[in-house]
Amino acid sequence: MNRLEGNVALVTGGSRGIGAAVALRLAEEGADVVLTYENGADRAAEVVERIEAAGRRALAVRADSAAPEALVAAVDEAAAAFGRLDVLVNNAGVFLVGPLDELGPEDIERTLAVNVRAPFTASRAAVRHMERGGRVISIGSNVAERAVFPGLALYAMSKSALVGMTKGLARELGPRGVTVNLVIPGPTDTDTNPADGPNAEVIAGFTAVGRYAEAAEIAATVAHLASADASYVTGASIAVDGGFTA
Repeated sequence: MNRLEGNVALVTGGSRGIGAAVALRLAEEGADVVLTYENGADRAAEVVERIEAAGRRALAVRADSAAPEALVAAVDEAAAAFGRLDVLVNNAGVFLVGPLDELGPEDIERTLAVNVRAPFTASRAAVRHMERGGRVISIGSNVAERAVFPGLALYAMSKSALVGMTKGLARELGPRGVTVNLVIPGPTDTDTNPADGPNAEVIAGFTAVGRYAEAAEIAATVAHLASADASYVTGASIAVDGGFTA
């Protein structure tokens, strides 16, 4: 499939996990892809190599999503490198959890900076480069709808903010032909939450299908929303959670 032929996509936090899967799937659909990373230059380079091996252009840009100036510079670099920007995927995030009385101001600041301010900042910067048909897609979390364990309040709060951002931007950018949507993964097999981890059996049991998702399953929904097939979908929060919140 080449639904994204000629498009340029930027995926924040695209060196591993869901971000890497999204970057690769968008490339398979025909897009040239820029990805940001904070750490792990080697893994970012591997994703770039795989995209280029598939015949698409790719670029990795080091940028801390908690630093607004660096994030805006990365967005502008993406548009300058490939001459346009059609798709932004706000994927970068931090997962800081713990009891309420053990989370300090630095934990709160870091979580809100990366999980809330960064998607807004990147979206604001990206839409300056987008024409009609542009796409803004953010990655949320099932925890915002169902926090099944103690210690998730800060993370759940930060991901809940993306629902409001998505709806508000959808209204604002709709007349400009830019859609804005939120993908909400359930338990997904990644380095930070492996399907064979110590709590994986319990977590998988909260889903209707009884298993973790593969990152590629989340990426498939992102690719659909990035394509013209989803031109009438905006302001939506789409759960890809195996029935976790059913």
